Amino acid sequence: MHVDETGTDKALVHHLLAAQFPHWSYLPLSAVPSSGTDHALYRLGEDRVVRLPRIHWAVGQAELERTWLPRLAPLLPLAVPEQLAVGGPGEGYPWPWAVYRWLEGENAVDSPHADTIETAVALAQFIRALQAADPTGGPAADTESGGRGAPLAARDAATRRAIAESRGLIDADAVNIAWEAALRAPVYDDSPVWIHGDLEPGNLLVRDGRLSAVIDFCCLCLGDPACDLIPAWSVFTGAARAAFRTALAVDDAAWERGKGWALSTAIIALPYYKDTNPVLANGARRKIEAILNP
Repeated sequence: MHVDETGTDKALVHHLLAAQFPHWSYLPLSAVPSSGTDHALYRLGEDRVVRLPRIHWAVGQAELERTWLPRLAPLLPLAVPEQLAVGGPGEGYPWPWAVYRWLEGENAVDSPHADTIETAVALAQFIRALQAADPTGGPAADTESGGRGAPLAARDAATRRAIAESRGLIDADAVNIAWEAALRAPVYDDSPVWIHGDLEPGNLLVRDGRLSAVIDFCCLCLGDPACDLIPAWSVFTGAARAAFRTALAVDDAAWERGKGWALSTAIIALPYYKDTNPVLANGARRKIEAILNP
């Protein structure tokens, strides 16, 4: 999926485990099919998963989650990843990697129960609990690079570039109009709060018809909570979308910024992944369509 991606395979993971965590090296190991872009996943036995960064920008996630998820998890109404161990470079692999507890469930891309009022309210409750957590010492949004939770204006150049690259794939003129409307929304001027930053369908797990877990906290930081409105267009439609907004008590300005976040993430992903990750590319198209034709 990336020009400079670092490859992995079962043999590499087995050697890493044998060298660094030999007490787990006897367990069965299998690659986990995933549309995720940052990590390769290998299920280890029945109740563990090994995650190895594919690309340089994901290298810090293990440390980020090790620092903050144990503090946030007790405050949240849904399960989040539980890190069991962090390994180091070795066997030709250059970066830290981690072992996590396996979380059962199907992701919202595949679940018929994702687009429901019950799921919308459960996710809103999770977001509210996350926002209420003590922000002391938390990582700030990267305002220079347009990181999640930063002002939308910081993403303007990258978003417009992606719109130009997507001509022929979507209605670029309509996307440009929608993007400019989002940029005109009042900027968030309250205290920054905890945001997940990447509440896409692939990061939401559904089990027995109910939302059960939120995974992949690579974008966790303090910033504008409107960023976590992305599921309104990537997951929910109709009554579920309305229930999500009501449960979060979102005003018009935040809703417009959230729409901008959904649009920007989708339009940047579309040309980048159109040939390498059909799940993400198709999800981006659906998100754009949901924004242009609510």
